[in-house]
Amino acid sequence: MDIRHATNEDISAIALVESLCFPAAEAATISSITDRVNTYPKHFWLCFVDGVLVSFINGLCTNAKDLTDDMFESAAIHDENGEWQMIFSVSTHPSYTGKGYASATLKRAISDCRRDKRKGVVLTCKEALLPFYARFGFINEGVSKSEHGGARWYQMRLTF
Repeated sequence: MDIRHATNEDISAIALVESLCFPAAEAATISSITDRVNTYPKHFWLCFVDGVLVSFINGLCTNAKDLTDDMFESAAIHDENGEWQMIFSVSTHPSYTGKGYASATLKRAISDCRRDKRKGVVLTCKEALLPFYARFGFINEGVSKSEHGGARWYQMRLTF
């Protein structure tokens, strides 16, 4: 297993995994992924096994305390010195789920955010994933204001 940051050469693989993990209304487009990789490549954590992208995490940094829908739309909102790491996606290729790849990638992302002196990490997830993120110390703050893709999301926060 190799965890590293994104490059332009990874965009197609990221888009494929994203499309396999989310319905079309929720999945980032290849254009959006390209903008994100070009704007904040250090905020993509990619997990490879035998050269295959099996899991990834991405999101921008901001001083805003809560994750809002406009953050999904514009990579330009990213502030490299932002206090909070927002996570838009924790995605694992369906053929590789249940093997600990998302957990290892999330641990690396959290470790990097601590090292970079962020206040913490914020994400939104569906209700079924609340226990997964709680294992990493994330606290459920209730239903999110986000309506991304027309889904019901819960905001979770890990404060350092």
